[in-house]
Amino acid sequence: MAQSVKLSDDVMAAVRREAELQSRSVAGQLSHWVRLGRAIEQSGAYDHARVTAALDGRLDTVELREEEAIAWLDAFTEKMFEPSATEQAFFAKRRKLGRGVGLDAAGNLIHAGPDAAA
Repeated sequence: MAQSVKLSDDVMAAVRREAELQSRSVAGQLSHWVRLGRAIEQSGAYDHARVTAALDGRLDTVELREEEAIAWLDAFTEKMFEPSATEQAFFAKRRKLGRGVGLDAAGNLIHAGPDAAA
């Protein structure tokens, strides 16, 4: 049975671009990448537990094998885009006070009032 999933616009752009290059459908490209990812994770050259340990700071990243380092960097970069609870509280307070909450593409301060979405 087919399932629906939400993927970010940048991921879908990469999928569409690669699907066109490889003469695959979007679904075919996603399935191909899933099979590849699974094969890599199950190979002897990749240990997901080591990647998780590096993300948790329990293993130095210089100890990761090449495939693990690539997976670590992808996961680390993704985590860096997620605001922490402290950051969320900080910006919620700024919104409540009507203070600046970021910069637009031109570098101008963006202000949000108390009714702005979190």
